Amino acid sequence: MNAHPILGEKEAVEMVEITVNGKPYQAEKGDMIAAALLRNNIRINRYTTKEHKPRGIFCGIGQCTDCVMVVNGRKNVRTCITRVEPGMTIETQNCDNKES
Repeated sequence: MNAHPILGEKEAVEMVEITVNGKPYQAEKGDMIAAALLRNNIRINRYTTKEHKPRGIFCGIGQCTDCVMVVNGRKNVRTCITRVEPGMTIETQNCDNKES
């Protein structure tokens, strides 16, 4: 592995398994869920209520709600500011499982 000219060598990270929509994926422990999803080519976090349009990362700092998903059974979790934990279960948030 080549070192970054400024940052140097990347430190070893612990990989953990998460489940997204029933499928297992690898993620860096402590990474934000949204980053782990993007790293695994998952770009849709939820669908809008009225028109069922796909939404993904927008602001990336927890101010909007485009990245919300169902995490460990809890709805409306902002994935851009929530860290990955081992064994975490994540589901795309659809209009039929969104809280009013």
